[in-house]
Formats: sequence, C-alpha cells, structure tokens
Amino acid sequence: MKKKLTIIANTPSINTEILLNQTALGAKSISNSIDVQYYEASQADHNCILNSSGIIIGTTENLGYMSGIIKDFFDRIYYECIEKTNGLPYAIYIRAGHDGTSTEFNMKKIITGLKWKQIQKPLILKGDWEQGFMDECHTLGATMAAGLESNIY
Repeated sequence: MKKKLTIIANTPSINTEILLNQTALGAKSISNSIDVQYYEASQADHNCILNSSGIIIGTTENLGYMSGIIKDFFDRIYYECIEKTNGLPYAIYIRAGHDGTSTEFNMKKIITGLKWKQIQKPLILKGDWEQGFMDECHTLGATMAAGLESNIY
C-alpha cells in the first residue's frame, strides 16, 4: 500500500496558499510512491489523519498563537486521533509576522498530547514576505516525503 503524506494548512492569503502549494510540490517531486494529499484546514477531518504515514501542518501566527482554523482543526480531530496516531511523523511551518515562538509552543502542547513524532524543528518563516519562503516549504515537503519513502520515520 502507498504511503500517504497529508499536508494541512490555513490559507488566508495568496502567499499562504503559495506556501501550501510549494510544500505539496516539494513532496510530489521526490517520488510517485508517496500519495500526497493537501487540504485547507477547514476541509480536513480526522479521516485525513488516520490513514496518513506523515503530516505537515502550516499555520499563520495570529497574536502569538496558531490561526483559529488550525486550532479548530485540532479540536475536531483530537479525540478521534488520540491513541490511534501515536508516533505519527510530523513537521510544522509557521508564517510569522513576529518570531513564531509562542505559536510553536502552543502547537507543540497539542501535538504532544497526540504523541506525534517531530521529524525536524519547526520551519518559522518570519518577518516580511520573502521569495525564499517558497523554497523552504518546497524543501520541507521534499524532506518529509524522502523520509517516508526511505522508511526513516
């Protein structure tokens, strides 16, 4: 059976949509043996997660916290996924206008409860928009897909 990489993000702007798309393109660039599925957070539910081999979650920083739709996503999937997704490899990216540390901290509190396994430190894209953010997200997607394909995690 094909491994599945799920990417969940909130996309309130063209730039955040670009980040989601670049993450997915990076993942798809590695191999045809990984099924890459990506969703706007409002469209994702626990079924997207239960069948996944790995997950990437992207959010904006909103007043030092994750976006409301990402918090809503966690609220909707938490009890359906707890104990069923232990050890799920994950990575996060944060589009931060400031430093992203509070957003990271609060996301990790929830993810720790789910017992998912962090595969790399969070990608924090901070400050004014830079074209390099697209490359960083592309690399994040590619790295996750390569690790899944190679059975590293």
